[in-house]
Amino acid sequence: MGSKKTQTKKSEYFKWVIFLFVLSFLLSASLNYISSIVSEKLPITISFVLLLVIILLGILFDIIGIAATAADEVPFHAMAAKKVKGAKNSIWLIKNASKVSSICNDVIGDICGILSGSLSASIVFYISKNSNADIVFLSLILTATVAALTISGKAIGKYFAIKKSYDIVKISGKILSIFIKT
Repeated sequence: MGSKKTQTKKSEYFKWVIFLFVLSFLLSASLNYISSIVSEKLPITISFVLLLVIILLGILFDIIGIAATAADEVPFHAMAAKKVKGAKNSIWLIKNASKVSSICNDVIGDICGILSGSLSASIVFYISKNSNADIVFLSLILTATVAALTISGKAIGKYFAIKKSYDIVKISGKILSIFIKT
């Protein structure tokens, strides 16, 4: 039998996994619903803009998740002592880097990837329905473009996140401090 401390850690981890499941389900469902409604009712150009925003959102959150894992906590303690806005939130981001990374990189990043795929399919369907475009070719081009933008954007973002982790965590902490007081 495991110790009480081990059982507590397992229980906390199980709660964290359940939280991630619920969060990802709710975010995915609500964002998919919103993007579906928007893509059906707005012109195709707005659907392309929405697709680009979703891709950029995935890249942005990937950058934040990586920066939180790469940043050093020490400079933020000095800022917190001077009561700099967002410093305590920045410390929280770094101390909880694994959770921040899970939410930013996995939950939000993966949801953005799924949404960009479903929105791409909606765009292909809309174009093929309203023109004589080759659906296979159109799907191939749009899917490849979305994948290339996402992968190259995240690759650039990872480099940037590691090199500028202090600045990214500082800005993220300031933004977070608007919503969450620590």
